[in-house]
Amino acid sequence: MTRKLGPILMVLTLVVCASAAVNPGRISGYVKNSAGVPQMGAAVEVLTSANAQTLYTDARGFFSTASLLPGTYVVKVSAPSFLPTIRENVRLESGATLVVNLTLNTLFEAVQLLPTRARTPEERDDWKWTLRSAANRPILRVLDDGPLVVVSKSEDENDRVLKARVAFMAGNDGFGFGGSDMSTNFLLEQSVFTSGTLSFNGDIAYGSGTPAGVLRASYSQAMPNGSNPEISMTIRRFATEDTAMRDAALQALALSLTDNLQIGDFLGVRYGGELQSVQFRGRANAFRPFGSADLHLGPNTVVEYAYASSRPTTRRHKGFDSAPADLSETDPRVALVGDDPKIERAHHNEVSVSQRVGKNRMQVAYYRDRIDNMVLTGVGDDLPSGGDFLSDVYSGTFNYGGGDFETSGVRLVFERKLSDTLTATFDYAFGGVLTLEQTGMEWSKVRDSLRNRRRHSFATKVAGTVPHAKTRVVASYRFADGDALTPVDMFNASAGQSDAFLNVFFRQPLPGRRFIPGNMEALIDVRNLLAQGYMPLVGKDGHTIYLVQAARSIRGGLAFTF
Repeated sequence: MTRKLGPILMVLTLVVCASAAVNPGRISGYVKNSAGVPQMGAAVEVLTSANAQTLYTDARGFFSTASLLPGTYVVKVSAPSFLPTIRENVRLESGATLVVNLTLNTLFEAVQLLPTRARTPEERDDWKWTLRSAANRPILRVLDDGPLVVVSKSEDENDRVLKARVAFMAGNDGFGFGGSDMSTNFLLEQSVFTSGTLSFNGDIAYGSGTPAGVLRASYSQAMPNGSNPEISMTIRRFATEDTAMRDAALQALALSLTDNLQIGDFLGVRYGGELQSVQFRGRANAFRPFGSADLHLGPNTVVEYAYASSRPTTRRHKGFDSAPADLSETDPRVALVGDDPKIERAHHNEVSVSQRVGKNRMQVAYYRDRIDNMVLTGVGDDLPSGGDFLSDVYSGTFNYGGGDFETSGVRLVFERKLSDTLTATFDYAFGGVLTLEQTGMEWSKVRDSLRNRRRHSFATKVAGTVPHAKTRVVASYRFADGDALTPVDMFNASAGQSDAFLNVFFRQPLPGRRFIPGNMEALIDVRNLLAQGYMPLVGKDGHTIYLVQAARSIRGGLAFTF
């Protein structure tokens, strides 16, 4: 009897140990949006290669599974108006309880270019150091310890990701803040063909009597080799005060193509071009190619060459187009020369070296510029008849043909990470600018008084998101010694890029309301707040008009993201 009992006890012991080794576990957590608001009713899928479990979050955004066997899981969460979020390689031990918190993002918060090369442990932080070429291309990245954002077709062929945003803006340019020019800014994006994105956006201005606007349609495709080709078409219409034809408008059509290529872990290439056609008192055409190459000499050192044929803007720092229907802020830059439209044609070559040391980033760059048909910006109600100027009703400014310009210069940029979401930047540049021999002269003498002079420029900028309040802020001040009609280093697309003089941009998420669809944000965009750099000239009848680097303006409004 004892001999029979021994094997039976051994078998029972093995069974008990085996059952203990596969003691079920649990995965739980919270689902919130980027503002920290719990999302009720979000679908949470806990997946393995063998099975799947689907559950829904409660009013607190909480979910909890039960009876999960030990192993490696994938947790996916999806909800209307948000992109799916996936957390991979979630390893569950026997009898353990894991907490997996996930964040849902809208398309406008999450569309970023993922890094195509492996990063060292030193690089694995939330530092968004951007090596921006003059080709106007931002390089961002998703945090390693954050959610992986997936924009793709689901199992259902008819399941598409559709995102939308609409903003209502009002403000005034030129001399002051007394006007009430209004515009509607909108954007629609639809995921198609598994890894493609179809986008339609624009801005319609209607506060000045004569409508002006920008409409853009684009399609981009994420390729298996890491490239992301994009083709787009843009139509622009600017209101003008043409003395020959009342309510005449400048119309422009642009067709652009961009692509990028990654060669191993050490070389990244981006290239493309834009074909522009302008119709106003005739027709003018221009082709604007651009390209850049980034050579990674190590995990913290990058050498870059860039070529550009159009000036960059600061909109990518803001993440929002506050005034695209504006001659002073958009391409093509056009002026009249002998009553004929002339497009500004630029050639910018730049070589830069960027180095990271801890929380600091440094860049040294040398550039050389050549611009044909340079376009200057002016402000004034008493404009001379005829000549080399083109007025813009919407912005209250005018473009003036400043002739040809050529210069070279250097740039030094120092950027420091103040906190996880806030950075401070110092920028120094030395190069050529256009100046006037003296101010207060008659308008007819301006062309002969333009001079190319060397100037120093200093800029400071604070950019990022304020913790807890989630306020997106970009505040900068750029100073140049002496009088100048153009900025020093006008093709600066580095982290130190900023507009002339004092500029402030706020983007504040507002608390949600049940009767308001989507997420709501308040926007304030102020340029050249102190109205600096206004160079007075004497127009007809003794009235004063000005040439400026940047016209003072303030715009504000509300944006809704669906």
